[in-house]
Amino acid sequence: MKSNERKYKLALVGATGVVGRVAREVLEEKDLPISEYVFFSSYKSAGKKIEFMGKEYTVRELKEDSFDEGFDFAIFSAGGETSKKYAPIAVSKGCIVVDNSSAWRMDKDVPLIVPEVNSEEIKNNKGIIANPNCSTIQAVVPLKILDDKYKIKRIVYSTYQAVSGAGLNGIKDLKQGNEENYKLQKFPYPIINNCLPHIDIFLENGYTKEEEKMINETRKILNRPDLRITATTVRVPVMNSHSEAINVEFEKNFDLEELKEELRKSKGIIVEDDCKNNIYPLAIKASGHDEVFVGRIRRDFSVESGINMWVVADNLRKGAASNAIQIVEEIINDRK
Repeated sequence: MKSNERKYKLALVGATGVVGRVAREVLEEKDLPISEYVFFSSYKSAGKKIEFMGKEYTVRELKEDSFDEGFDFAIFSAGGETSKKYAPIAVSKGCIVVDNSSAWRMDKDVPLIVPEVNSEEIKNNKGIIANPNCSTIQAVVPLKILDDKYKIKRIVYSTYQAVSGAGLNGIKDLKQGNEENYKLQKFPYPIINNCLPHIDIFLENGYTKEEEKMINETRKILNRPDLRITATTVRVPVMNSHSEAINVEFEKNFDLEELKEELRKSKGIIVEDDCKNNIYPLAIKASGHDEVFVGRIRRDFSVESGINMWVVADNLRKGAASNAIQIVEEIINDRK
């Protein structure tokens, strides 16, 4: 942090949760021009001591008057109901909220932002900026590049999502699921040695809410409200990092090597695509990174112009904490 930079005050809501913990790590790495941090949680975790940037902080309970002291930014990672109640309060006190929940994502007055994709929309905020669903974020980073170049006609998502995306109880179900007398905390069935085609609640149309999120959020972020998309989202026995098989059909023809090169030169993407040497994106390697890893890029010979690709990213970092902090960073940089 440079001494002559303007200093900001930031609140982290949900600081002791899975995403909140990662957000603290990313904030330490970024070292943004923030002079004061305040950490909030529910009453259950209030009073806990946490180490951050070499100092000890006491976690505060989030209350209706918590934002009276004045904040420039607040990152919310505490669930939809908390965001619905407290984000407008924070905004009324002059704070810009970056929200990780699904509460505001489809609100027409709230920009849904992935900085590599649509950072120009940040300026259209009225105080709240929504962070997309973790599975959507990593998908749209490469899809935006391909849509701009070849115009996407249709997308088919198949996801393989890590248990960390289900929070602490999801992690417990994988770590402790084989223990005698262990009762599942999150999932309806054991996740060990299993795949659950069931993320979030089922809707009347047979899709899950997670699948509907991916469909609707992709359309909003790409500004393609009529884009044809379908999805199947699956929870798998992996601790961290989501993997996705994405099938894309284009309006235009393409040269495969040119397409790969477009992805290689794009911000936030690492192409790992060397099948002869067994090089392709892996969940275990993506963990701890903010980039989106793309590989297994190949033609779909069942349509005139289409590809399959394998897309992997750390769902707690790029899929949540890092993306939110990137948004704050974009705003700060724009004010310089």
